[in-house]
Amino acid sequence: MKTLNDIRSTFLSYFEKQGHAVVASGPLVPRNDPTLMFANSGMVQFKNLFTGIETRDYVRATTAQKCVRAGGKHNDLDNVGYTARHHTFFEMLGNFSFGDYFKAEAIAFAWELLTVEFGIDANRLLVTVYHTDDEAADIWKKVAGLPDDRIIRIPTDDNFWRMGPTGPCGPCTEIFYDHGDHIPGGPPGTPEEDGDRFIEIWNIVFMQNEQFEDGSMKPLEMQSIDTGMGLERIGALLQGQHDNYETDTMRSLIEASGHALGVDPFGAGNVHHRVIADHLRSTSFLMADGVMPSNDGRGYVLRRIMRRAMRHAHLLGARDPLMHRLVPALIQQMGTAYPELGQAQALITETLEQEETRFKQTLERGLKLLEEEVGALPEGAALPGAAAFKLYDTYGFPLDLTQDALREQDRMVDTDGFDAAMAEQKAKARAAWSGSGEAADATVWFDVADQHGTTDFLGYENETAEGQIVAIVAGGAMVADAEDGADVQIALNQTPFYAESGGQVGDTGMLRTETGVVTITDTRKTAGVFAHIGRVTEGRVAPGQAAVLEVDHARRTAIRANHSATHLLHEALRGALGDHVSQRGSLNAADRLRFDFSHAKALSLDEIEKVEAEVNTYVRQNAPVETRIMTPDDARALGAQALFGEKYGDEVRVVSMGRQDGSGKGTDGATYSLELCGGTHVQRTGDIGSFVLLGDSASSAGVRRIEALTGQAALDYLRGQDHLLAKTALTLKTSAQDVPERVRALLDERKSLSNEVAQLRRELAMAGGGGAPAPEARDVGGVKFISQVLQGVTGKDLPALVDEHKDRLGTGAVLLIADTGGKAALAAGVTKDLTDTVSAVDMLKAAVAALGGKGGGGRPDMAQGGAASAEKAEAAIAAAEQTLKG
Repeated sequence: MKTLNDIRSTFLSYFEKQGHAVVASGPLVPRNDPTLMFANSGMVQFKNLFTGIETRDYVRATTAQKCVRAGGKHNDLDNVGYTARHHTFFEMLGNFSFGDYFKAEAIAFAWELLTVEFGIDANRLLVTVYHTDDEAADIWKKVAGLPDDRIIRIPTDDNFWRMGPTGPCGPCTEIFYDHGDHIPGGPPGTPEEDGDRFIEIWNIVFMQNEQFEDGSMKPLEMQSIDTGMGLERIGALLQGQHDNYETDTMRSLIEASGHALGVDPFGAGNVHHRVIADHLRSTSFLMADGVMPSNDGRGYVLRRIMRRAMRHAHLLGARDPLMHRLVPALIQQMGTAYPELGQAQALITETLEQEETRFKQTLERGLKLLEEEVGALPEGAALPGAAAFKLYDTYGFPLDLTQDALREQDRMVDTDGFDAAMAEQKAKARAAWSGSGEAADATVWFDVADQHGTTDFLGYENETAEGQIVAIVAGGAMVADAEDGADVQIALNQTPFYAESGGQVGDTGMLRTETGVVTITDTRKTAGVFAHIGRVTEGRVAPGQAAVLEVDHARRTAIRANHSATHLLHEALRGALGDHVSQRGSLNAADRLRFDFSHAKALSLDEIEKVEAEVNTYVRQNAPVETRIMTPDDARALGAQALFGEKYGDEVRVVSMGRQDGSGKGTDGATYSLELCGGTHVQRTGDIGSFVLLGDSASSAGVRRIEALTGQAALDYLRGQDHLLAKTALTLKTSAQDVPERVRALLDERKSLSNEVAQLRRELAMAGGGGAPAPEARDVGGVKFISQVLQGVTGKDLPALVDEHKDRLGTGAVLLIADTGGKAALAAGVTKDLTDTVSAVDMLKAAVAALGGKGGGGRPDMAQGGAASAEKAEAAIAAAEQTLKG
């Protein structure tokens, strides 16, 4: 018996012999078609070749393309497990011609492969053609010898393929296999065609026309071939089965499920095992291609598939997580053809176990609520929409999971009521946002989210991607288009641009459509929608257009380095200062990083050097930076640090980096930094390059702020410091290493000279200064009093001069006014024996007031103050004397 692996290999080998390049499967997340959630056919990766936008070094190709249909218009999820041929994941075998061969060769290849290579009985085959395609019908007669009654003409779009409302299109021919009259059903085009007797196994598209907006068509200059044959369908046929789930690959996965659970895989619970086997493939392949479970976009579809499989495992009596235990069986079956499965095995296994552990915690409670709600309903009545919404909102049950659970009871869900409950919740969220003080026009993004959904972020793995413009906002309102010079905010269904969040600044870059260019200067997020802020710099852009999005690579690289360095810095600070250190704010920009943290005092030079050295140790370690998805509680239990000011939902990204054996951190006791973070990061710590801590400062009470540089900015800073040091050494006429000692000697010399100058100024002042006689004491109100207006002295010289005068007096009072060049400094003093009756403070305040100043104070024996001018010095002295007179 030919296995599915054999059949895939035979198909590819046959077309390789016919001059086709064997091209590896494209990823499940299309990089060239933003309108698709997942790749759903073999031609997706070749779309730009068919349209002529792209050329490659081959004009014939063959593939085995992995496909997922579980979201959007191609959604087979509800039928999976209950029918013979519905899957969420399947493989599409195809051969393609890009302007090389056409109908005759394509039909001949198909017939030879099916009847000769695969040995299918030609008498069991019949075909359909588009009703006006006489050319294809004649070729079938010539190549296969088919009579007219086995060439069925179909007048509907079932046999006419279109890439979209406009663009390449053309008629199809489909090949059917007749399983025999013992199976109900009629041939295609008859009222009984929905039966299972005649099964389509291959579709060949003749891409020969181009359709325009007015409905007209003209022949394409490059006429091409696009074919698709489901591996599971042809496999079932070649293995003598009528059910895809009876093929060798699916049977082995079903048996693995039965063995793991100890439940007969082909007994009463067979449908549950079928769901598990199918969903194991789709979830594993999606994660291998970078999709991770989340609450929106592709990640939400993945989570729905996971949870549907997990509920069926629960129905089979699974007490512990099951799905992750089946991954080795999948890799054994498909890992050779798709090596990415083996490469991602650890990630797939861990994520499945975490998701199932989380879901099992809520599944029983959710099912209990469902049972209670259903128990109160009349026989056969639909579940109210409000109850279904509560299951979704509280327990994370997608609507289709509730529908699937009720399907076995022949009950429906009031979907209108569910939609109404969802709309009510969105209205409350909009009202809360409007009342939060945010910009009034921000509520337009709730309208965008309602109409088009949230933005799917592709930027963890990509800096360039395609997206579809879903809305353009200008002046606070959605607009139909925007032309050159317009300032706009653009929303797309998916983007590689990171929106400002968690301290990381938003991305910048370029957005290009067929008709225009937008320079993106910032990216922000509201209601789950990414707003690409920028200006149209060329042409015109409009909603509905496909756009190529390019993040500024150099800027993103610098931001990533700074963000990852912030995580290392946080942990280094905790190690150097204590576990009380926690983040109180951050900025991760392209040119620097800033980190605010709880700590009561400034860092010492030794502490700064220790922190900087430790961060660089882990940078040089070049350890991988790893990401996991888990609940906030599980993350904190693991020891992850939560970032200040962030609000966390029911799942978080946990970023770990650095290895520290024996540290007791992380699941293996070796992780250095473990933090909750939704930002972008380097792949390895060595990508940070280098780290320079610029110093710390006070941010607010009990909070310090550190600024630092990484990568090229750090190197540029260090080069600048070296240059300054070299210039300083040259100026000081010494070597760079002797600069500190030379500066210290100069400072000591300066201090000595300053002291000497101050002493000389005081001596000069005591002697009268400037040729004036030394001040003499006079009797004022029975108190000996000295007053003097000085030049050439500073305010800080006055207290010492006051003390010297007091020593000369023995008993008495002193007032000195220094004219410091436009301003006045004052000092008043009273000997200790007079402080009970005379106050230096009173003297000073009276003098300051006379000079037009305010304030001043001190002790009864010494007081200081200042004024804007010394012009009224005599009046100030007189005012001081008046206080002595009483």
